[in-house]
Amino acid sequence: EEAIEDIENILEGDYVISKRAFYLLLLQEDEDALEEVKELEGKNYLKIINIVEETKKEYEKPLTFVISSYRQKQAKILTDSVMTKTKGKEKSFSETLNRIMINPITGIPIALLVLYFGLYKFVGQFGAGVVVDFLEGSIFEAHINPWINNILNNHIPWEWLRALIGGDYGIITLGIRYPVAIVLPIVGTFFFVFSIIEDSGYLPRLAMLVDRLFKNIGLNGRAVIPMVLGFGCDTMATMVSRTLETERERIISTLLLALAIPCSAQLGVILSLLSGEPKALIVWIIFISFVFLFIGYLAAKVLPGEEPLFYMEMPSLRLPKLSNVLVKTYT
Repeated sequence: EEAIEDIENILEGDYVISKRAFYLLLLQEDEDALEEVKELEGKNYLKIINIVEETKKEYEKPLTFVISSYRQKQAKILTDSVMTKTKGKEKSFSETLNRIMINPITGIPIALLVLYFGLYKFVGQFGAGVVVDFLEGSIFEAHINPWINNILNNHIPWEWLRALIGGDYGIITLGIRYPVAIVLPIVGTFFFVFSIIEDSGYLPRLAMLVDRLFKNIGLNGRAVIPMVLGFGCDTMATMVSRTLETERERIISTLLLALAIPCSAQLGVILSLLSGEPKALIVWIIFISFVFLFIGYLAAKVLPGEEPLFYMEMPSLRLPKLSNVLVKTYT
């Protein structure tokens, strides 16, 4: 209120909206309002900026948040004075599950279970183990590679061409076998799990859950979306980081994607190597997590800028639709 009074004593011009609303916009550093003051009252512009900066020092949170919170509080007081609340029906299972998922005490174990069954069991053991062994061993090594080598040996007289196409390191016997029999099953199972998580509405709840942790590395909960997408494709995730609100957040998220988030192709090789060695896999996870948090913490300290705010629409929880999951996985 003191800041509003100071601004009122300085401004001389007439503005389209009410004076008090305009003063509040100035305190929230609204670009259009500041630009209008700069054009109409150039000599008073710096005085307004000084008032805003001095007022910001009085609060730990941004003035936009402070004013919005106070406005919501006043709205609640007003509605409580004119509305009568009746006891409604009991909370639905979906609402109860939603509260469990975003509460840190219960939400973190749920997130760990999702990672364990989704990534380790389904992608790591089933995708990188069962499916890869079947495609590589039972299909390529047992049938396709011998068939290709037999055709080459019987019909191609040039050794260099036979070695280029078949043999141990041929275009078909190795070049096609690896992406189709090793990388594709792991990438496919990963995107299948990710599509289920996305279609169920769990991803925004995961964002809410990690928001407090991400604040320590200069990001907010919304950054969990490009981070999780990075396990599929770092290039795509870097493009999605444009949805983050500030340049500081976009730089930090891109840095973390480059240094600490393995894409699905890398993840496929890592899981295929370590899926049979759970202890080694745990060591790798701990090390990558340390790099992620330590680099993020340093970046947040080095890069200037305000603490990120977090607003996100929370869609309803629902059972994933198989057609949606298959289309997203295919895409």
